[in-house]
Amino acid sequence: PGTGKSYFACRLAKMISAGYLSSDRIRKEMYKKRTYSDAEKEAVYKEMLTKMKKAVHENRHVVLDGTFHKSETRKVFIEAMKNKSGVEFIEVETGENIARERLKKSRTYSEADFEIYKIIRDHFDPLTEPHLLLQSTNNNIDNMLQQATFYLKWKHDNTPGKKSDTHGRISG
Repeated sequence: PGTGKSYFACRLAKMISAGYLSSDRIRKEMYKKRTYSDAEKEAVYKEMLTKMKKAVHENRHVVLDGTFHKSETRKVFIEAMKNKSGVEFIEVETGENIARERLKKSRTYSEADFEIYKIIRDHFDPLTEPHLLLQSTNNNIDNMLQQATFYLKWKHDNTPGKKSDTHGRISG
């Protein structure tokens, strides 16, 4: 929370003409009172996976916006896309002070605060999967989008045996 991943992911989806699935939006649709418990997170990501599979089955591109902070969660999505076009990860980081300031502001779909930020930070399983790491500041969204589109094109152009598509993109 507070890294700028949702701000980035929403704009990336528009830039590459993809659908956009937000774990925050899904959580808000599923739960009147949100606790961010492990069971709640698991249910949210299960629903996100279902929606992603539907989009891919319909031959639609999709950007997934979530923390994906547990390696087990990432593995489920990787496995689901194993015989498809695969999954590309984009990790968005920011300085703690920027995150703290951002999390003071009200957001439409997330009420995660700095305490939730610290919990996720402290329990984040580092990405061992190949990924793009972006540093978010308060004024570099255009640069982040440019880096991401270049990375996705490069990955697509240099992945042996993959078909010409961009399904299953993950940001977060």
